Amino acid sequence: MRVCRTIEAMRAELAPLRDTSIGLVPTMGALHEGHLSLLRAARVENQTVVMSLFLNAAQFCEEDDLASYPRDDERDLALAEEAGVDLVLAPTTEEMYPSGFQTWVDVTQLGSILEGRFRPGHFRGVATVVLKLFAIVRPDRAYFGQKDAQQAEVIRRMIRDLALELELRVLPTARDADGLALSSRNALLTPDERRRALALPRALATRDPDEARTLLAKSNGLEVDYVEVADFEPPVLAGAVRIGSTRLIDNVPLEGDPE
Repeated sequence: MRVCRTIEAMRAELAPLRDTSIGLVPTMGALHEGHLSLLRAARVENQTVVMSLFLNAAQFCEEDDLASYPRDDERDLALAEEAGVDLVLAPTTEEMYPSGFQTWVDVTQLGSILEGRFRPGHFRGVATVVLKLFAIVRPDRAYFGQKDAQQAEVIRRMIRDLALELELRVLPTARDADGLALSSRNALLTPDERRRALALPRALATRDPDEARTLLAKSNGLEVDYVEVADFEPPVLAGAVRIGSTRLIDNVPLEGDPE
């Protein structure tokens, strides 16, 4: 596995591999089983696997949220190598957003609902960095998790609107045995908060927004940002809650078999 710290180095590594199928798994680090499932799928479906490791400050709306985001690059790189990643793009913020940077991608309608209401500018940061990664790597396939359903929908719309030539692969949400969706932010929960967080997947499992809101209203110490049906591909029942200083999101597809 080779680690590239600059865009130029990544392009140089990819140049002789352009006749292979290339899969890209964008990450911000703090890898968990959800990320690893994407890496394994990319390994099976492509000849070359690229992972990005970049904590994208542009998609954080609060400094405290950015500061508290878990970081362990050494562990992440070891897990990536174990998963069979060929190339890692691990740039600095200055490499991705050089002095004078002023070009942003804004998926206007999709980016303003649900998470966009509570995290203004979040999806502008997501769409911009993902499009830049697509331009650098030029993958045949890009891999994202269903847990971030709105993010996947924003990227799907960007790919369509800008006529990008790649396949978007969205894999099912990875969960712990008790049903909690895997998230890098789970590491910030205390044991008690971790137990109380289970109210979110249990509520969404009803697949009924009114019933889910009722269940969450009875939960102990969860502040609900929203529980809504979103007309994505597929439609989902999505929710976001705050537990102490940690904010968690989750969703359940409303078509096909329950997760």
